[in-house]
Amino acid sequence: MQTPSATLVSRFAMEVASACFVMAIGALVCFGAREFGIGWGDAGPQPGYFPFYVGLIIVIASCGVLVQALLQRRDRRESFLTREQGGRILAFFGPMLGFVVLSVLLGMYVALTIYLCSVMVVQGGYRFHKAAAISVATAVISYVVFEVWFLVPLLKGPLEAWLGVH
Repeated sequence: MQTPSATLVSRFAMEVASACFVMAIGALVCFGAREFGIGWGDAGPQPGYFPFYVGLIIVIASCGVLVQALLQRRDRRESFLTREQGGRILAFFGPMLGFVVLSVLLGMYVALTIYLCSVMVVQGGYRFHKAAAISVATAVISYVVFEVWFLVPLLKGPLEAWLGVH
């Protein structure tokens, strides 16, 4: 059985993944710059000239990071992310992902109420009735601030339609 602090992602794997990701972004910039022309025209450089070469510098630098990571692979055995750290990150981002999904399905205010209440109870250790009161009050205050004062409509769901809040 593995210990809770076992390596989830190694430093080597993260360096390679980061180099490849940044290299892809640089290549995308180069590819997009070609649409605007990357040479010299009568009036000087074409619109894609500087973005193309910036993207090319990014690709070359990423290749350097990738080569360095591959050459120093044996020195890069330390952990970048442990299981314990990964669990804490998941405990933070999991509820946020749920909030985004609920916002699309149920509307912003209902999702805000559910998110705040569940996070306060599960992670904060609050009693349910106190968390529910605070989360409902936060949703009502958010509605007043955004919809009434600033006139900025946020996502509405079926509950708001049923209540006629649209």
